[in-house]
Amino acid sequence: MAIKTPFAAPAAVALLGLGNMGVPIGARLVKAGYSVTGYDRSERARQNFNAAGGRTAMDLASATATADVVLLLLPDGEIVRNVVSETLAYLRHDAGTVIVDMSSSDPVGTRKLGTGLAAAGFEFVDAPVSGGVKRAVNGTLAIMAGGAAATIDRLQPLFEAVGTAIFRTGALGSRHAMKALNNYVSAAGLIATVEALQIGRNFGLDPSLMTDILNASTGRNNTTEVKLRQFILSKSFDSGFPLRLMAKDVRTANGMAHALELATPFVELCARIWEAAARELGEGADHTEVIRYLERLA
Repeated sequence: MAIKTPFAAPAAVALLGLGNMGVPIGARLVKAGYSVTGYDRSERARQNFNAAGGRTAMDLASATATADVVLLLLPDGEIVRNVVSETLAYLRHDAGTVIVDMSSSDPVGTRKLGTGLAAAGFEFVDAPVSGGVKRAVNGTLAIMAGGAAATIDRLQPLFEAVGTAIFRTGALGSRHAMKALNNYVSAAGLIATVEALQIGRNFGLDPSLMTDILNASTGRNNTTEVKLRQFILSKSFDSGFPLRLMAKDVRTANGMAHALELATPFVELCARIWEAAARELGEGADHTEVIRYLERLA
């Protein structure tokens, strides 16, 4: 049995999923001295990681065979489960390899997957990040981890390479629950901000002045501070976080409420708005483009 030491550099990391967040997170780990091998089915994604200074593999087997840690940055829990199932055949079963799901997955599914991995001899942690692409690039992400305390202890050096605020949320699945709830609050704030902007603009208020006043007042929130002027008023709509993923996270939060038999009418309404926007605006829409859906309604 391998000695379970902390995963300090140059530990071998397999990074599965080289999207908007995967590439900068991988680049931060490379800069910190980790031996990172990235993998994504998309050739363009692999090229992006190579351009950022990373090393990529052409298949899962090559990416994961010698990994001490497997990081998953994938679109949803179903894809995570499928990739993990395929990856298990390539991992070293006696080396203390830890699997970390940094995706936004359903917390119930996370706990079920963790039970299966424990039976196969692998430790599992859910540790999605918050902060967006900009904070991934500069290494200031917020990381919240759910799972066994001893396992998170081992991952601490790796987390510190990509984030500055690290929280332990409790048992496995708790971080995925917190991620969904956090994004629900963020999504609700964005809808409220955009609707206030529409009302104010039609009443004759200047949107830029509204932004300044909101940020100096009690209406200040993440959208008013880092999205309204930067991505919405500028019409760049390039925050780096897809609308479909925001809709998924709000749906997950709503599903949690249903599973717990709680009456939560606002999350129900918010989920319906984001689901409708995702359907209407399509696969490639940035989440800040929800204003386009709301403008059509107005």
